Amino acid sequence: MAVSWLSALKVIPWGDVIDAAPSVVKGARKMFARTQAAEPPATAPDTGEPVGFQERVAQLESALGQVREQQQATAKLLETLAEQNARLVEAVDILRVRTRLLLVVSGVLVLACAGLAVWGWR
Repeated sequence: MAVSWLSALKVIPWGDVIDAAPSVVKGARKMFARTQAAEPPATAPDTGEPVGFQERVAQLESALGQVREQQQATAKLLETLAEQNARLVEAVDILRVRTRLLLVVSGVLVLACAGLAVWGWR
């Protein structure tokens, strides 16, 4: 199972993911700003229509208000997820750099030990 995760992580184009993270955050913020800027529904004036019609309009306005609230909550959630994704991508990039550094350091140490072993045998 661990081998499949490792191979899956190797296939991911991390450079593209890192490059796309800021645009994902910007898009989520724009979407959240658009939902926040939406005007609240206006109340219907008393037009003398039948009571059943006005009640139905009031119900629909209430339902529309609930949908708008859900949309705003969803947009806020998406913004939060996008920011978390950006932080995760930054952390993965830092870990990738550290892994490469450790690989170089361990390679140098292996070469130094091999050199000492060969030099010590002479």
